[in-house]
Amino acid sequence: MLHLHSLLRWIILILLLVAVIRNFTDRHKAFTPGHKKVALFTLICADLLLLVGLYQWVVGDWGLMHIQNGGMSGVMKNPVWRFFAIEHFAGMLIAIILIHVGYTYTKKNISDSIKHKRVLLYYGLALLIILISIPWPFREVGQITGRTWFPGM
Repeated sequence: MLHLHSLLRWIILILLLVAVIRNFTDRHKAFTPGHKKVALFTLICADLLLLVGLYQWVVGDWGLMHIQNGGMSGVMKNPVWRFFAIEHFAGMLIAIILIHVGYTYTKKNISDSIKHKRVLLYYGLALLIILISIPWPFREVGQITGRTWFPGM
């Protein structure tokens, strides 16, 4: 599952970048079905990533197991356990909620410039939160756990 989670991470980052760049550059143009499709593919990929991540959090070694074994106070005292059990989970959940909110604006009967601005805002915030919440190899939590750019691959 780590392989799939890592692959989906890169796909969602690319899709979010495409959505943000397209909506920024086309913010004064018509909101086309192509814009809506990129937003929809991003939403679908985010939901798949959430499902795989939830499975890993419940069944894996870094989420619920640490909370059950060490208690919440034990998890909060250990920066690595806290990152995976709480911070990564919460950050990604917030980002996926922002993606859902941003996608709802693609379906609303509002002006195209507002659609572009809202998708840009919510998808841009989601991208920022995801980038912050990933255990990159250059971060302390990534170094401690031995994370690579492509975990499991």
